[in-house]
Amino acid sequence: MAAEDNPSTACTGSSLLQPVSEITNLPLDQVNFVVCQLCALLSAFWFRLFLHPSKTSPFIRHVVATLLGLYFALFCFGWYALHFLLQSGLTYGIMILTGVEHMHKYCLLVALSYLSLCQITRVYVFDYGMYSADFTGPMMVITQKITSLAFEIHDGMARKEESLTPGQKILAIRRMPSLLEYFSYNCNFMGILAGPTSSYNDYIAFIEGDPRRHRDQEADRKLRQSEPSPNTEVVRKVATSFFCLLVFLSVCKVFPVERNIDDDFIATMPFYAQVVYLYLSMLTTRPKYYFVWTLADAINNAAGFGFNGYDSDGSPRWDLISNLRILNIELATSFKVFLDNWNIQTAHWLKRVCYERCPYHPTAATFILSAMWHGAYPGYYLTFLTGIVITLAARAVRHNVRPHFLQSPAHKLVYDVITWAATQIAICYTVVPFVLLSVGPSIKFYRSWYFSLHIGCVLLAVALPVKPRHHRLKDRQKNLHQEPVQHHPEATDSNCSQKEKNT
Repeated sequence: MAAEDNPSTACTGSSLLQPVSEITNLPLDQVNFVVCQLCALLSAFWFRLFLHPSKTSPFIRHVVATLLGLYFALFCFGWYALHFLLQSGLTYGIMILTGVEHMHKYCLLVALSYLSLCQITRVYVFDYGMYSADFTGPMMVITQKITSLAFEIHDGMARKEESLTPGQKILAIRRMPSLLEYFSYNCNFMGILAGPTSSYNDYIAFIEGDPRRHRDQEADRKLRQSEPSPNTEVVRKVATSFFCLLVFLSVCKVFPVERNIDDDFIATMPFYAQVVYLYLSMLTTRPKYYFVWTLADAINNAAGFGFNGYDSDGSPRWDLISNLRILNIELATSFKVFLDNWNIQTAHWLKRVCYERCPYHPTAATFILSAMWHGAYPGYYLTFLTGIVITLAARAVRHNVRPHFLQSPAHKLVYDVITWAATQIAICYTVVPFVLLSVGPSIKFYRSWYFSLHIGCVLLAVALPVKPRHHRLKDRQKNLHQEPVQHHPEATDSNCSQKEKNT
C-alpha cells in the first residue's frame, strides 16, 4: 500500500489498525485519528454519565480527562506526543518563575517558537507537502490554550479591573492554576486531537459542574433547576460531520485544486469557466474541515461541555466552543462574515491575544500572527498577506457602498447577491496558496489571473476613505454619550445593550 511504500507517509502512532487502513485505502494516521475521535465520543458519554460532577470530585475528572487524552495522543502520534507535555511543562515553568507582569509575553514567544520549530522540522526535514494527520495539529491548539491562559492570568492578576474590557473581565483568571488543572486544560481527551480552543474559566466551570457561573446568572439559575441534555445536539452534529466526510470523499478528486494551474486548462478554458472551476475546486476542500471540527464539537457536547445558555424560546444552546457555522460560511456576503464563522475559536484567540491589544496596525499584525501559527509552508504567508489587502478593501467597500443599497429590500437583495459572489471568489482566490503550499505554483496561479484581485483591492483601499479603528471607536463612544438619557427601565436596558454591542 501507499503507506508502506512511501516513507513520508509512515505513521508514528500505533499500527494496530493497519488492516483497516489497507481495506479503506486511507493513510494509517488518518484511520487512527478518526477511530480515536470515535472512541473519544463514546468516552465523552461515559464521562458525563458516570463521572458527573454530582457523583465525583473535580480531581478525579481532571485525572481521567488528562490520562485519556494522553492515551489517544500516544495512539495517534507515538513518541511525538511527548512534545505536548514538553511544550506545556516548559510554559508552566515560565508562568511560575517570571511572574504575572510579563509572563504573557514570554509564554507567547516560547510557545509560538516551540510550535514553529516543530513545524519547520516536520515540513523541511521529514515530509514536505504531506497532507495527513501530524503531531503539530494538536500543538497548534495547545499553543492557543497556553497563550490564552497566560493573557487571562495577566488580566486577572496584574491589571486593574477598570482597564479591562467586558470580555476580558469575564475571562480573567484570579488565581494560578495547579499543575493538574493546567495539563487537564491543555491535554484533555475531548480536545487533544482537534480542539477546539476554549477559555480556561469555561473549562474549569465545566469540570466543577457549574457551567456559565462566570457569565450569565439567569442561565445559571435555569441550569441548576434542570440541566439540559446534549444528546439531540450531539446526534445532529455527528450526522452532519459524517455527511460532510462522505461529500468530501465523493467529490474531492473530481475537482482537484491543482488543475487551476494546469497549462492546458489555463490556455484553453475561457476566463469565466476558470472562475467557476476555482469556486467548485475550493468548495470541495471545505467539507474535510467541516467533518473534523463538527465531530470535535460533538465530542465536547457529549461530555457536557459547550452549553451556552438558552435561546429566546427557552431551548438550550450548545455552541459555546463551536468552531464553525456551515450555512453562514457558504452564504457569506462579506469577507468579515466568512472569517467570523470559519474557525471561530481561532478567530477569538487572535482577537483576544493580538487584535485587541496591538496598538498599531492590528489587522496586519493579526494576519501575520495567524500565518506564523498555521505553519512553515510559504503558501500560508501568501494567503494571509493577500488576506490583509482584501480585508482592507472589503471594509472600505462596506463603509462607502453598502449604505446606498439599504433604501429598499430590492436594492438590499441585489447588494447581497453581488457581494455573495464577490466574497466567494475573493475567498477562493485568497486561499489557493494555502492549499498549494509552495510559492511557485501559487505565483503561477496569481499570474494566470494577472494579480487582478490584488491590484483591484489595493486601488479600492486607497481610493475609498475609511476612518482608522481608534477614531471609529471614539466616534461610537461620543455618539453614545450624546444620546438623551431615558429614565424608564426599558430605555436604560436598551442603552446598556447598545453600549455593550459597540464595545
